Amino acid sequence: MRVLVIGSGAREHALLLALRDDPEVDALFVAPGNAGTALIAEQHPVDITSAEEVVELAQRVRSDLVVIGPEIPLVLGVADALRDAGVACFGPSEDAARIEGSKAFAKEVMAAAGVRTAASEIVDNPAHLDAALARFGVAAGDPAWVVKDDRLAAGKGVVVTPDREVARAHAAGLLEAGHPVVLESYLDGPEVSLFSLVDGRTVVPMLAAQDFKRVGDGDTGPNTGGMGAYAPLPWLPAETCQQIVGEIVEPVAAELVRRGSPFCGLLYAGLAITAAGPAVVEFNCRFGDPETQSVLALLESPLGQLLYATATGGLASFGDLRWRDGAAVTVVLAAENYPGRPRLGDVVVGAEADGVLHAGTARRDDGAIVSSGGRVLSVVGTGPDLSGARSVAYRIIDSIKLPGGHFRSDIALLAAEDKIHV
Repeated sequence: MRVLVIGSGAREHALLLALRDDPEVDALFVAPGNAGTALIAEQHPVDITSAEEVVELAQRVRSDLVVIGPEIPLVLGVADALRDAGVACFGPSEDAARIEGSKAFAKEVMAAAGVRTAASEIVDNPAHLDAALARFGVAAGDPAWVVKDDRLAAGKGVVVTPDREVARAHAAGLLEAGHPVVLESYLDGPEVSLFSLVDGRTVVPMLAAQDFKRVGDGDTGPNTGGMGAYAPLPWLPAETCQQIVGEIVEPVAAELVRRGSPFCGLLYAGLAITAAGPAVVEFNCRFGDPETQSVLALLESPLGQLLYATATGGLASFGDLRWRDGAAVTVVLAAENYPGRPRLGDVVVGAEADGVLHAGTARRDDGAIVSSGGRVLSVVGTGPDLSGARSVAYRIIDSIKLPGGHFRSDIALLAAEDKIHV
């Protein structure tokens, strides 16, 4: 099988490593890739938001399967163009990708499917903002206001704050830019990321994971694209995972089929485990980053065959997924000033160690690896339990040198110390 992966982050590096281990995968391609993926796949510098360029590349390299990593090509309909050209694609249609591309659409689908989620209101007129703010947040008895950009924002369009003026300023800035705003009630409880392979009505869940969005230890500072993750979740009962699948993922998949937009690919449910049960924070239409790095480190089933079965309507007959024993912890090394405008072009020393996945990296003409994005590397440690996996991950990241680089020191710490409870 010849597989083309679309994207340039650590998620795509993790996908390629897992695909390389599949005995049926004999050729790997990536577009555009990074300095790490260049070592394991043939790289092609195409515009991944251009359906024409992606289709042309897939046909030129005679790809049997295209795996689209990032959300933007999916929301723009690149998967549709590939399927129209007769190329098998792992990734939802433009219509189905609205589950991530529009929070308002996701709320509509959840309401129709009877799925528990936060109460919400769409504000698209600045004149209505103050009245709406009075119906949410501290004014409504919640500990904080939750203000979201209705459109894609790479994980950084959300503000959760007890300060009304901070909430108002964020919402007003979005409205001024022409972006509708979503106000939500606050969902309390530990958060869970559950990936499910979906082929129409067929749903096959993967391991649950937890990611860390805030930039600083103790969940402080602004939101990021993700500063770390771990899997599995020793504190999450197996019956809760079954409940998530049966009460949330399967009804949403069925509702998308009913609407004529069947989902084919990876449906990511971001959830809060509240006192009333699991409730949806958000849906994504692709593998999450950095959770993918931890989840795939534990996958034993052949990934290429699994994704191909999903893409071609054969998921129901694939069989149960197999997982390695133990745990995996991913820690993200970010560039100076991230999640603001990151400093780029710094030399990274130690980036070729085992367990290091590249995200924002490039190779200079002199052979040096330099930073080229905000999240530069993901470091993955595995071990018999979370404590062991943390020790491996932090030992590796401590050996890497990046001027101004920073990372969280508390990824999976509370779980390893048995301090998270449902």
